[in-house]
Amino acid sequence: MVSFAGLARKLLGSANSRRVRKFDPTVRAISALEPELSALSDDQLRARTEQFRDEIAKGKTIDDLLVPAFATVREAAKRALGLRPFDVQLIGGMVLAGGSIAEMRTGEGKTLVGTLPVYLAALEGKGVHVVTVNDYLARRDAATMGRVYNFLGLTVGVIMHGMSDDERRDAYNCDITYATNNELGFDYLRDNMKYERSQMVQRGHHFAIIDEVDSILIDEARTPLIISGPLDDRSDLYRTIDSFIPQLTAEDYEVDEKQRQVSFTEDGTEKLERLLEAAGHLVGDSLYDIENVTIVHHVNNALKAHKLFQRDKDYIVRGDEIVIIDEFTGRMMPGRRFSEGLHQALEAKEGVTVQPENQTLASITFQNYFRMYKRLAGMTGTAVTEAAEFADIYNLDVLEIPTNLPVKRLDEDDEVYRTNEEKFRAIAKEIRAAAERRQPILVGTTSIEKSEMLAERLRQDGLKNFQVLNARYHEQEAYIVAQAGVPGAVTIATNMAGRGTDIQLGGNLDMRIEHELAEMPEGPEREAAIAAIREDIQRLKQEALAAGGLYVLATERHESRRIDNQLRGRSGRQGDPGQSKFYLSLQDDLMRIFGSERMDAMLTRLGLKEDEAIVHPWINKALEKAQKKVEARNFDIRKNLLKYDDVMNDQRKVIFEQRIELMDAESLDETVTDMRHEMIEDLVAKRMPERAYPEQWETAELTEEIREFLNLDLPIAAWAEEEGIDDADVRTRILEASDKAFAEKEQRFGPDIMRYIERSIVLQTIDALWREHLVNLDHLRSAVGFRGYAQRDPLNEYKSEAFELFQSMLTHLRERTTQQLMRVEIVRPEETAPLDMPPMQAHHIDPLTGEDEFGHGAERLTADFTPAAEAPLQIAPNDPSTWTSISRNAPCPCGSGKKYKHCHGAYEQIA
Repeated sequence: MVSFAGLARKLLGSANSRRVRKFDPTVRAISALEPELSALSDDQLRARTEQFRDEIAKGKTIDDLLVPAFATVREAAKRALGLRPFDVQLIGGMVLAGGSIAEMRTGEGKTLVGTLPVYLAALEGKGVHVVTVNDYLARRDAATMGRVYNFLGLTVGVIMHGMSDDERRDAYNCDITYATNNELGFDYLRDNMKYERSQMVQRGHHFAIIDEVDSILIDEARTPLIISGPLDDRSDLYRTIDSFIPQLTAEDYEVDEKQRQVSFTEDGTEKLERLLEAAGHLVGDSLYDIENVTIVHHVNNALKAHKLFQRDKDYIVRGDEIVIIDEFTGRMMPGRRFSEGLHQALEAKEGVTVQPENQTLASITFQNYFRMYKRLAGMTGTAVTEAAEFADIYNLDVLEIPTNLPVKRLDEDDEVYRTNEEKFRAIAKEIRAAAERRQPILVGTTSIEKSEMLAERLRQDGLKNFQVLNARYHEQEAYIVAQAGVPGAVTIATNMAGRGTDIQLGGNLDMRIEHELAEMPEGPEREAAIAAIREDIQRLKQEALAAGGLYVLATERHESRRIDNQLRGRSGRQGDPGQSKFYLSLQDDLMRIFGSERMDAMLTRLGLKEDEAIVHPWINKALEKAQKKVEARNFDIRKNLLKYDDVMNDQRKVIFEQRIELMDAESLDETVTDMRHEMIEDLVAKRMPERAYPEQWETAELTEEIREFLNLDLPIAAWAEEEGIDDADVRTRILEASDKAFAEKEQRFGPDIMRYIERSIVLQTIDALWREHLVNLDHLRSAVGFRGYAQRDPLNEYKSEAFELFQSMLTHLRERTTQQLMRVEIVRPEETAPLDMPPMQAHHIDPLTGEDEFGHGAERLTADFTPAAEAPLQIAPNDPSTWTSISRNAPCPCGSGKKYKHCHGAYEQIA
């Protein structure tokens, strides 16, 4: 029985197909220009770029120029690349130009599609950013597609890891800039820590097209980008305080193992106060005086390190470092550190080098970074399942672009086994069968461990000719992916998203030429070799087609349908035949979560024998429902996190915009004068309330505050005794005295020097207070969560208290700036060189593994930053004991070509 909805779709088409059909007239208009443009010379075609720019200058919009601009790019692509964009690619380009997401199947040429809207937007001359998931793809796409842009007279830049600020500025000033999401985000944060406008590298956020948009805006957006910097070296303080803890007895502290908390008793506090006083670390008489708040923090951490954290259970000592052990998995987590000084306390306890503490200097989420662009678009093979999130968070529509040729892939029903052992036996048998009939097979796993386990099983079964891909973002792996369509190829992959390379049946011509003929010079011999490779690929393609095309075999269903579709979509590109099948067991995570115990009992009663599978379309539908539930839950989590970050983001925008205004202003004389006057108004209002009698005035306190903040000794007590005086008179006298003192200082230094000092002090004070504010917001965030128990909305509590903290920060800004300006003296007035940025490190925690993507010690963002405790180590390729300082993202020293975390680093964790 056909439903009404199904009947309507059959007659009228789906909503998506109706929207896509609206582009047909524009496609015909672009195609109609093809004969005219084909007749133009290269120079005439290139000249159209300037013609378009002239038209924009006269008032036309880029939307007005879409048809002639797209037709120009199509012709340029034919001449520069030998590729002619299909009609469906033109539609994809129009979707992107309109600021939406184009979902295009693997192999449909998304990279070429991007050239159409990128060229169109670049005509405005405001810069276009093309965002990729890794440096390799940014460099490759900039080089390949740059041939089209350069042919049309546009400039192309690429932002690579390790580039200097001058190189970055040049790349951003190009018409089109290729970069990874991490590089763009960190450059934005660093720009907003510069002290001169000329030092900034980015020139605005006009238009961005994101490749693999689901990976960047959903998967990676779960964790923020963070720039941190080291605090002053406090290693001696940590060691001193650590030496006190063994002197305590059981009566000096109380341990609550259930809550994992420990605290000092009164006796313990008194004993500590005596020890701290003797060591010269106690200010005043009591440990809990406000001046000792930092010391309290340190002694509490030292007590935790000794009484709550056990060696070889919570952490291990490896070489000269403390490595955390994950409490749930029991694995080591190199590169991860306990925060807020606890890791340093453990280092002091175990006698290893105490590394410098870090504090957050700046942070931003990808959601809030990419929402700054005036126009945003994206492309991927899988976005429809996340359409609600794209619409809600980014205001982006998703359109599914039809394939150029019909999809012939056969998607078989899932096979479900009772146990993992039975499932993997069936998988190994299926892989051997595919290899014997010479059908290329791509095996998708959900984790590194499972891919290694399957690889070991295949070796034991005698199958040795296969490839295992665990790492991502590696040029060598791009070649392996490109050759996964060769007859008989067996490729086991952990993650197929964002690799940027098609699996072409028979192999990839460009990759083979690059690898096999890299040393061969241009000439007849090279042309003959290319022809031979092309012929060989055609022969292999026919053999792969005869075997059934690429077979995608998945060992488990992911909690997100999108990840499953990414894997499945690797087969059946450009109308090729192919097949896909998922092998599941009742012990898989997704099956366990959704009640596989009942199903297991039922199957046992029904007499399901060992190595038998159940196969039915109903199972597929049930699993899809389960995946939808998990996706909805994850979306809610991300949305809730974003609500908290939006509070900080509003404040971040105010601070960053204020910094730019201050850098752009010719003089800050009026600004600092207003700050000084407002601070005086506040002080007088607090100590001399409007309706109070003079004998009620707090003149001694006001005198002291004026001395502290304005560096002035004023006879305020004497003024208060004068007959007929009121608070307004006192305020006026203080204002006049402060203005006179500041004018004298300016006369001594000279106006130019004074303007420089004002700008430097205001910017440095803003930065210092913003860093403190970020720490306060982190502490507030962790505290408000408990208020839900009191029937109060944690988010509303966070918003109101974050606003109060922000107001307090602005008050402190006035006080600190005024205090420093009234006390500043110049030792060598001729030295007015630009201020240096603080030492900085980059961090982005991988949402799936919990590891810092930038490896052990993080990514350094300032070239001259070398932590004091870090010494250069000699790394021997054949001696793993010398590899303790290897970055998790660095190539493995064993020479495998994989990243350390996915090679010997991965074995370490499994062990």
